Amino acid sequence: MTDRSPIADELETYYDRHRERFLEELFEFLRISSISTRDEHRGDIDRAADWFAETLRAAGLTAEVHSGWGHPVVLGEWHGAPSGAPTVLVYGHYDVQPPGPAVLWQSPPFEPTVRDGRVYARGATDDKGQLLLHVKALESLLATRGELPVNVLVLAEGEEEIGSPNLASFVERHADRLRCSAVVISDSAMFAPGVPAVVVTLRGTVGFEIEVSGPAVELHSGEYGGAVVNPATALARILASVHDADGRIVIPGFLDRCREWPEDLRREIADLPLSDEEFRAEAQVSELSGEAGYTTFERRSMRPTFEVHGILGGYTDAGMKAIVPASALAKVSCRLVPEQDPAEIARLVRAHVERVAPSGIQVEVRSSTGSPAWQADTGPGSPGHWLQQAASEATMATFGRPPVRLGGGGSIPVVSDFERVLGAPVLLLGFGLPGENAHGPNEFFLLENFDLGLRTVTKLWQVLGDEPRPHPG
Repeated sequence: MTDRSPIADELETYYDRHRERFLEELFEFLRISSISTRDEHRGDIDRAADWFAETLRAAGLTAEVHSGWGHPVVLGEWHGAPSGAPTVLVYGHYDVQPPGPAVLWQSPPFEPTVRDGRVYARGATDDKGQLLLHVKALESLLATRGELPVNVLVLAEGEEEIGSPNLASFVERHADRLRCSAVVISDSAMFAPGVPAVVVTLRGTVGFEIEVSGPAVELHSGEYGGAVVNPATALARILASVHDADGRIVIPGFLDRCREWPEDLRREIADLPLSDEEFRAEAQVSELSGEAGYTTFERRSMRPTFEVHGILGGYTDAGMKAIVPASALAKVSCRLVPEQDPAEIARLVRAHVERVAPSGIQVEVRSSTGSPAWQADTGPGSPGHWLQQAASEATMATFGRPPVRLGGGGSIPVVSDFERVLGAPVLLLGFGLPGENAHGPNEFFLLENFDLGLRTVTKLWQVLGDEPRPHPG
């Protein structure tokens, strides 16, 4: 930090003295295979929740593990700030994605391995590393000062990777207890190494399973092929009907409510040094594609999508089995932008699939609840502007520059719920990097950014405790 007051020096001494322990605790956290999508890992989910609650207590907060809301919700609290200080809610998640094929990992996904200043493990950046740095910042302040400049709530869930189906209900039930002046989330990436970013938009999402059924059993392709409808072929045609040759989604009504970004934000992002070639290399593809008329970054963050995640059906083992499959299934999701309603999009997708499906097969479309897109209100005088200014001061102290504003291509369902239920602005200030493979093999977190993130959020709380708020918290 640039502040060289005695307390800043004391903090730096504490950071340095305890850094190895901080990292060992991170590695402990990463060793817990808290995969929320698989029932066989329920015990690991419970273990991760208990581990995180105990870590909060060791840092100087009280902590409770709340059951009965799907996977456990962990709530930590500290309410000893000076009179009139705001309350900040820190949100994160302790659940992780499945690791995928082990052969694609250079080291075991749940055995943290440090290479070239990076820790490789599932959950390293999404979101265990980013969540834990907040706790270590709280610990450091409490150990050196005996108090925090703000009151703090820490809310960690175990269902973010499955769409947070129960967290909104938890927030609504505990709204009085969770009342706060601001919500801070580190579950996103910086623009580039050394260039912090705040995410001011997030896309919404809604997921589907599209199942096509034909014959009652698999049929011999020589005896029946060409004479009956093949469900796998029918599914392929359905999926291919979604986009035109220019990459535009042509489901009737799908784009009707699609709101464009504010012009000032589009200009800011257009001025950033965004390289298609670097993005192509990061994605490890030979060329880029997408909806005509938009830049690569706009396609990734401000336009809606329809993406196929997987297709199942027929025979896929080694060798050949000449059949007409009895059924085929696709797993799909749409990313949505402001004004698009997940329920309406689900109806439009279902109607389109049923309309284009060939006769001779049965089709069923099953959809998730979904979550809407989010856009921060950062206008002058708004609570969001207060948060943005505080973030700028904090990153100036650690990175030597203010953060850039970005649109986020992903979805964090609870962000809209926090604003709706708690009436608090949300700051998305992450310390990951593009290309850290958050949902892929060899996920990693740059340890330098763990250190910088810890210092930045420490400074952020100091700024929020000092700056007057634009409204009562």
